Amino acid sequence: MLPMKITLTTLNSRYTHSAIGLRYLYANMQELQEHTTIQEFSINDAIQTIAEKLLDTTPDIIGIGVYIWNASHIHELLHVIKKIAPKVVIVLGGPEVTHEPFRVNFDKADYIIKGEGDLAFYKLCKVIENKQVSERIIPMGMPDLQDVVLPYKYYSDHDIKNRYLYVEVSRGCPFACEFCLSSMDEKVRAFDLDAVLEEFEILWQRGARNFKFVDRTFNLNMKTANRILDFFLAKEPPYFAHFEVIPDHFPASLREKIQRFPHGALQLEIGIQTLNLEIANNISRQLKLDKIKENIAFLENETTAHIHLDLIVGLPGESLESFGANLDKLMQLSSCEIQIGILKKLSGTYINRHDEIHGMVYSDIPPYDILKNDQLSFKDIQIMKRFARFWDITYNSGNFKHTMPLLWNKEQVFVPFYAFALWVYEKTDTTYKISLDRMGTLIFEYLVTCKQKDTQEVANAMLKDILKLKGRAVPSYLKPYAKDVKQKAKMGQGGFNKRQH
Repeated sequence: MLPMKITLTTLNSRYTHSAIGLRYLYANMQELQEHTTIQEFSINDAIQTIAEKLLDTTPDIIGIGVYIWNASHIHELLHVIKKIAPKVVIVLGGPEVTHEPFRVNFDKADYIIKGEGDLAFYKLCKVIENKQVSERIIPMGMPDLQDVVLPYKYYSDHDIKNRYLYVEVSRGCPFACEFCLSSMDEKVRAFDLDAVLEEFEILWQRGARNFKFVDRTFNLNMKTANRILDFFLAKEPPYFAHFEVIPDHFPASLREKIQRFPHGALQLEIGIQTLNLEIANNISRQLKLDKIKENIAFLENETTAHIHLDLIVGLPGESLESFGANLDKLMQLSSCEIQIGILKKLSGTYINRHDEIHGMVYSDIPPYDILKNDQLSFKDIQIMKRFARFWDITYNSGNFKHTMPLLWNKEQVFVPFYAFALWVYEKTDTTYKISLDRMGTLIFEYLVTCKQKDTQEVANAMLKDILKLKGRAVPSYLKPYAKDVKQKAKMGQGGFNKRQH
């Protein structure tokens, strides 16, 4: 009898991303690994082409990782594969099928593994190989991480050269934020740190320099955090490490190490979400405002780390005015990137307990964004989605660092930018495919005509921004004001010095 052939696949949100989950499955396939392959795609690839490439390998089993960004695509992929090759067994796993209800129709899947599939997928494949019977939906499991074979040797040389490498030293989160799936875990579980660091060293020797940690609370355990930071500090730059950290826990030992990282080597993502204590309490989120302010100030003023702060629009009970106050406060505390997200209702989270009390209405189509609540109308949410997009391509991008402060003052950022976002959308009727030159033209026009700023002052600030990188020419709308400008640009930013997604 011919050996069973197994293909592991998923659709990443970008080509530059890699799927650590597939490599965990592959690493733990034991004797079946010899006949198992990995094929990765992105959500930009045509579904029928994906199906063609998967079926070209004549698999008996296809295991698919399902996430919020690819759930609808997987639904379509299931349809195509089952039409063409109905005997191929399809197994789904991943966060999007871990908690019910499933809001995307996955009925065409033969099996669904809920929870961490590192060991469960192999066991199911053995059941299928031996023609035994298994329930279709396999209950959630949380394996002992000491039994899980690490996946890092299965990043290819191509991955190391072209993609971000996702890594972890722990799973789970001790906090109970009601909008987050990580709050469903009972506790934080850790891998063998010595074994993980050995694998990181092998990756480094192979040329890996981009490490994105998926741990939810990197700075929870100081012994672990310090050893990981020591690993990088012992290396020769350039390199890049991304961590998600909690904002109120930066003891002296951690501060000292963060201060030693060179420019562009360290990115810290900090989930603020709200600074309104009443709203934070609503969603079971702990907020120590004094500590948060102190630590943001430290990171801002005493380190070269790139800081990425998160705020959420649409939290239960939070008005537009409250959200605006949050943004104003953060802007007073820091010049860091502030990512503005729209609340999502993920299956399994406790955020649903607010549905009736606060009139929470969500889309049932991924990414399950809030549509309205008792504080924000559908129109408000739509406006804030555009606000977030324009904020990202103007302020967060860093392309208009000297120009954007002309739009607001230190005390009030939200209201002036809100008016600007309304104006830009009225002018363009879009939030996408707006070139740097087009956005620059819009900003210049708005500041001069609507805000009635001094034309030369605006032009000077914009010329500083536009000409800060070599190779950029003075745009036509600034040429009349650039006669005495001498370009003191530096080379364009390399991959380790620009923000990472």
